[in-house]
Amino acid sequence: MRELLRKFRPLILGICLVVAALFLYSANLRKKDQTSFFEQAVLTLAAPFLKTFDLAWERVAAGWEGYLWLVDTAQDNERLREENLLLKAELENLREIRLTNERLRELLEFKEEFSLSAVPARVIAADSTTWSRTVLLDKGTRSGVREGLPVVTPAGVVGRVIKAAPGEARVLLITDAASAVASLVQRTRTRGVCRGRGDALMLEFALRQEDVQVGDRVVTSGTGGVFPKGLLLGEVARVERGDFGLFQTVEIAPAADFSRLEEVLVLVEDEP
Repeated sequence: MRELLRKFRPLILGICLVVAALFLYSANLRKKDQTSFFEQAVLTLAAPFLKTFDLAWERVAAGWEGYLWLVDTAQDNERLREENLLLKAELENLREIRLTNERLRELLEFKEEFSLSAVPARVIAADSTTWSRTVLLDKGTRSGVREGLPVVTPAGVVGRVIKAAPGEARVLLITDAASAVASLVQRTRTRGVCRGRGDALMLEFALRQEDVQVGDRVVTSGTGGVFPKGLLLGEVARVERGDFGLFQTVEIAPAADFSRLEEVLVLVEDEP
């Protein structure tokens, strides 16, 4: 510390003299109308220091204002970011409402097209394991849903109700191995039985000589007492005719997208 004082002693002494002179000048300025030679000399010597001081002060003030501006900008950005997130959430909610309304409108149009009495329901749970493929609906016996009723979407057949409680119902999907639907090939009227095979259907008991081609639409035949006639099950995806046997192998891609089931119609019997 002493070394620093000894090294910068002339500079410190000069600054102190200038400050003292400025005080004297300021004190005398109030009492005199004319500037003396001494005061002129003080002004000349102090001018560079005053300019440097003013410049430094301006920079400090500008830096402080810039800092305050950055703080305000950061707060504004944070507020705008929060508002943007809220607006995005509202937009996604509106988009979901629009998509739901479109699906419900399709269900209504499908119901009116086929003149069917139906109860709309939402899928609230799914069980798609190796052993069982079912979904749970939010409507039950209080809404007129009972065991054995068919379940459909505008795209095609979904399955049939196997259990019904007052507020819920469980539906066995047509892709379940325990499901069997009397069906026919729409183009050639070839009859058979559609059974579930996981993600696909197999048209069983279609005779080898029957004309079945890839792309043919397969619909319910109306026999069996569960599904009305003419509901779409799917399209033929693969046909194999062996050299032996009575029947051909026909694989069907389901029309309904079971991975995206949200709203369905439970077809109920008309009141007598």
